[in-house]
Amino acid sequence: MNPKFSEYAHPDSLVDTAWLADNLNAPGLRIVESNEDVLLYDTGHIPGAVHIDWRSDLNDPVQRDYIDPKHFAEIASRNGIGPDTTVVFYGDKSNWWACYALWVFRLFGHGKVKILDGGRDKWRSEGRPLTREKPVVASVDYPVPAKRDDASIRAFFADTLEHSRARRPLIDVRSPGEFKGEITHMPEYPQEGVLRGGHIPGAKSVPWKTAANDDGTFKTASELRRIYTENLGLAPDADIVAYCRIGERSSHTWFVLTYLLGYQKVRNYDGSWTEWGNMVRAPIERDV
Repeated sequence: MNPKFSEYAHPDSLVDTAWLADNLNAPGLRIVESNEDVLLYDTGHIPGAVHIDWRSDLNDPVQRDYIDPKHFAEIASRNGIGPDTTVVFYGDKSNWWACYALWVFRLFGHGKVKILDGGRDKWRSEGRPLTREKPVVASVDYPVPAKRDDASIRAFFADTLEHSRARRPLIDVRSPGEFKGEITHMPEYPQEGVLRGGHIPGAKSVPWKTAANDDGTFKTASELRRIYTENLGLAPDADIVAYCRIGERSSHTWFVLTYLLGYQKVRNYDGSWTEWGNMVRAPIERDV
């Protein structure tokens, strides 16, 4: 095991590029690429990896919500993922969307999940093989989960409003400019229709990038504890809600807090600022 991983609360939640290169064809393992740029997979991907599109595969096509248990079982089955399959997620943008896909899998109770530390960019920078050949995957049986468990790791608007009023820990992982209300979108990204800028009252600004190195890998356990435990004063049993713009960057932070630091009660508010910034009578702060 990578020595860095042994310091994390859940060392098995990560694999490094060397390990994955040696285990591309390991039985019981499925590699999943999930990117912000949904065209990237076709330009070259890790041999054997399947593609899960965060928009068309994981989101309901009509209402803003995730797919239901029946459709999750269908997607898992057609990608050769059974209930006991270990799924290794990786992607672009330092694994934003890989963490998002992992988080959605956890909503349906899939337990054997891992992230490739450094994601797609680190694999490519090391000159490891990529292919445009899509794997031929035999469908497997994935029983329809009894339910999608939103209560444990997902927060809705009402939950987050209550959290804010109670002054419980809220982490805003967007850029400082978004937090301050100077901009309503990520730098160099288009405006997506949010009417007002600012942040949820009581939220602390801890941009997602704080937890990542320049090569997209996660910072060490001691560095992460300094950020979240020491500087924010978060207790191990703290009731934490993280949010960003649509829930992808905050999935990265959710993974860090839950799997790398072992916080036991962390929820991702996927409605995030696109919902809060447009919601009638939602309170906003713009302090610096």
